[in-house]
Amino acid sequence: MTHDNDVPQGSEDLIVLHMPLVGHIVRETMARVPSHVDRDDLSSAGLAALVQAARSFDAERGVPFNRYASTRIRGAILDELRSIDWASRSVRRRARELDATRSQLATVLGRSATTAEVAQASGMSTDEVAANEDDVARAQVLSLHASEDDSLGESLVSSSPTPEAILEHREKLTYMTEAIAELPERLRHVVEQYFLAERPMAEIAAALGVTESRVSQLRAEALVLLRDALNNALEPDLVPEAPRPGGAAARRREAYFAAVAARHAVGLRGYARDHVQVNASA
Repeated sequence: MTHDNDVPQGSEDLIVLHMPLVGHIVRETMARVPSHVDRDDLSSAGLAALVQAARSFDAERGVPFNRYASTRIRGAILDELRSIDWASRSVRRRARELDATRSQLATVLGRSATTAEVAQASGMSTDEVAANEDDVARAQVLSLHASEDDSLGESLVSSSPTPEAILEHREKLTYMTEAIAELPERLRHVVEQYFLAERPMAEIAAALGVTESRVSQLRAEALVLLRDALNNALEPDLVPEAPRPGGAAARRREAYFAAVAARHAVGLRGYARDHVQVNASA
């Protein structure tokens, strides 16, 4: 028997197994909400809901856990969205000031003022006026009430521009960091020194005791490995087949992919464990 705030035995594995479900729903949500919504806040709400779902799940009811957890996660994310002040006070205050300026200009000009005219009258740049308009427009949520059968994407107003590309970039950066950490030592050194420390190739060559041409070759080899590692994790269909499947080089590449995946899994488990502990002590 478990205490009210304890996670039942075995539930941690259930949570870790279904963490990608939280990520999927969060990504789906972020593509439909204003870009200033914090992804971590939604992920935290979704993970907390996953923990609660694992804690209260009853397999004898015949409902698959995936479906049960999805409902709980979507509900928690919607609740989190409803609690957010979609535009900051400064954004809303500036919007009111700009609206007042537009009204005054319309009275004087006898027509609607252009963005350039509003900017000039407000002492702002046209980019600042346009940015404020975009912020307010993205903050208008038409409906956040989704039924259990509705796609979350159909329940949220689309934002423009969408933050989906930014989110994908962040995900790729996470894998990139892990992939760099798992590179063979010499390749990792070249990547870190050339791309991160921005050291000249001549200095890197001198430190390694090789020619600049060799450093260039190592850099190219590392970039191919990094590209294939990211594709292996995110878009497996883009990973080219090894020239000699089963050969030594192919085995080393597969071992590298496995090491990157293992490092990523460790990170996910640590994230899940932290959320389990936080919710268990709440």
